[in-house]
Amino acid sequence: MKCIVINVFNRKGLAVCINFHLQHQRMASFRINPFSKSNPDTGLGTKAAQIGGRFINKDGSFNLLKEGLPLHKRTGLYSFVLELSWLRFLGLIVLCYILINLLFTSLYLLAGFDQLTGYVSETDWGRTREVFYFSTQTFTTVGYGRINPVADGADIIAAIQTMCGWLFFALVTGLLYGRFTRPRSYISFSKQALIGPYKNGAALMFRMVPYKTKHHLSDVKIVVNISLKLPGAGDGEYNFYQLHLERSRIDMFNMNWTIVHPIEGESPLLNFKKEDLEPSDMELLVQLTGFDPVFSNVVMQRTSYNYEEVVWGAKFKPMYHESEDGTTTILELNKLDDYEVVPLASGP
Repeated sequence: MKCIVINVFNRKGLAVCINFHLQHQRMASFRINPFSKSNPDTGLGTKAAQIGGRFINKDGSFNLLKEGLPLHKRTGLYSFVLELSWLRFLGLIVLCYILINLLFTSLYLLAGFDQLTGYVSETDWGRTREVFYFSTQTFTTVGYGRINPVADGADIIAAIQTMCGWLFFALVTGLLYGRFTRPRSYISFSKQALIGPYKNGAALMFRMVPYKTKHHLSDVKIVVNISLKLPGAGDGEYNFYQLHLERSRIDMFNMNWTIVHPIEGESPLLNFKKEDLEPSDMELLVQLTGFDPVFSNVVMQRTSYNYEEVVWGAKFKPMYHESEDGTTTILELNKLDDYEVVPLASGP
């Protein structure tokens, strides 16, 4: 590691060594297996100086921010609303409902109080409140009838508002239908990936499980790529390798599935040690696809693990066991992340 050493003497004349690191990362000493075949088809960038953070977030979204065009061109309203959480989605609907009725209340007030009849309150603030509630009743086509328009101005505003109400609730109905019928995988991944014993060597592994009670997938396929920052001049460059898996496809996915990459043969991790994970800026890129019989559609789920989320020398604990009466299998979803530390028979 390169550094500048400056000797600073304190009051007692003792030298204090201050190291200023000229590089943010120590010089990499790892060596990628020369028999590993790189995968240039991931669609991700390779220049380390131009990549910020991880490639894929834990929730499967790409760690990418797009700029350079106006917001209305970069944002798809329909996809944006579908991606919102249920709490934010319902909050957005309520907010739009209130804002629209405030807008029409303002139009009624601009037309004048005398455009409506049937008020109970005698104060301006009280009548304003009554106009707002009349607006909500018109917007929802409830129409209780106590307050009603008596002039052309209010009649025209009420007619327009009624049409807007139809369109608004039709739009909300469509969005609700889209959210309920949108195919989802309902897959949970373990928080950590492990490097643990495997046969006579070691393997990189993580696991996942479909967490809905009446949910499973069929004809499930998984592809795992690994990104490694190559040592060299400058800031380095990323190379991607598709990992060979012990099993990359299963017919039925209704229990937990541990994905295993044996560190042998052409594995790019063959010569790695624990201390090599950080300087290589290792990241696992996971993509799973399968057929969902509930939605009768193909679903897809992504996630990733960076070097900080890899535990060296560990194995997962069992997640399922036989019931007491011996008639069924119990799958304990809360044990998805449970692992125990074990020694590696030999380093990968």
